[in-house]
Amino acid sequence: MKSIIIFPRKNWQEEVEKLGFTFHTLDTLYWDESKAYQISTSEVLEIEKATAELHSMSLEAIQHIIDNNLFYKFGLNEDTANFIVKSWNEEHPAIYGRFDLAFNHRESGSRRLKMLEYNADTPTSLFEAAVIQWHWLKDYCNVIGVEYDQFNSLHEKLIAKFRDIESYLQGERILHFSCVKDSIEDLTTVEYLRDCATQAGLSTKLLFVEDIGFVHESGEFVDMEEELIDNIFKLYPWEWMNDEPFKAGLDTNNSNCPFWIEPAWKQLISNKMFLTILWKLFPNHPLLLPAFEDDSYFIENNLSYISKPVFGREGNNVTIYQRDGSSYDVFKTGGNYSGQKLIYQLYFEVPEFDGCYPIIGSWMVDQESAGIGIRENNNRITDNFSRFIPHFIKD
Repeated sequence: MKSIIIFPRKNWQEEVEKLGFTFHTLDTLYWDESKAYQISTSEVLEIEKATAELHSMSLEAIQHIIDNNLFYKFGLNEDTANFIVKSWNEEHPAIYGRFDLAFNHRESGSRRLKMLEYNADTPTSLFEAAVIQWHWLKDYCNVIGVEYDQFNSLHEKLIAKFRDIESYLQGERILHFSCVKDSIEDLTTVEYLRDCATQAGLSTKLLFVEDIGFVHESGEFVDMEEELIDNIFKLYPWEWMNDEPFKAGLDTNNSNCPFWIEPAWKQLISNKMFLTILWKLFPNHPLLLPAFEDDSYFIENNLSYISKPVFGREGNNVTIYQRDGSSYDVFKTGGNYSGQKLIYQLYFEVPEFDGCYPIIGSWMVDQESAGIGIRENNNRITDNFSRFIPHFIKD
């Protein structure tokens, strides 16, 4: 793995905006094609194998949580637990998920690749990984006159998965797509997925989360035209769904409840408590980092570690405790998730590339490894200011 300095396309802003990518520059530069990451075929195969193994372990962990009724560890009540179990037992399909992987290419064996977390409910950067970096690669190869490949089959796999999902759809078989109104990033991602569904032959309709209607008397979900919502994809965290007025309709006895994508069982993975379950089930697994509900293990063994809020996002309210002799150097981020229960995970040192720290987002689509997107930051915690850097494969 190498960081390669390159020249951005002269009209790169215009080129990405043609594809619908308008949030390439927010408060700072988000899409950065002044560099690219070069990875080898053997590294691709290593990431692909690890991603498949981690996903299989995650599914096993969900079954363990259900079998042992561990929902209390996730702060979930009985009604929500029943709704999760229903979605799991009925095998409600999932489209995607993104593992955040720390990759130290300078190491070998069990010290090389580690899972930081599994963003399986509302992962960001899907559109950038599937479309924007692929078009960048085509232009880059045309300029240098060499054909490189990319670890990226996301678009094809997404369309294929939506074809598969059609058989699960209820009622009029219309699939609503939903996100919040005030996020151009979420809307772009949802519209991209909606386009994939349309290419797969599905009938679709856009609906903002704020406009989802719920009729308490009948338990029906309706859209702005007062048409029934039978099926809905939502780019909206399940933990937020549980605080919405329509929470009463998320009931195993409600025959009018829509078919939800992503399924309710995903809220177990989106809770960082899931990391502690994985470590308990697979202790000392080479792809995992030790994770616990308290920090005593790390203190007793003089280890550097990190704390995360169980529902934290975008690197908010994360603390690194880096061991320095007999004491700890502490690095903290701010955010909106203070006061939450924390989990504690072993700190893994990500190699620095010219002052930048890359994290690999490794995507699953329909139970298969589907490609990667790389985010980098100037500090050791990936957050909403982390830049998206394209990649290519070269041996």
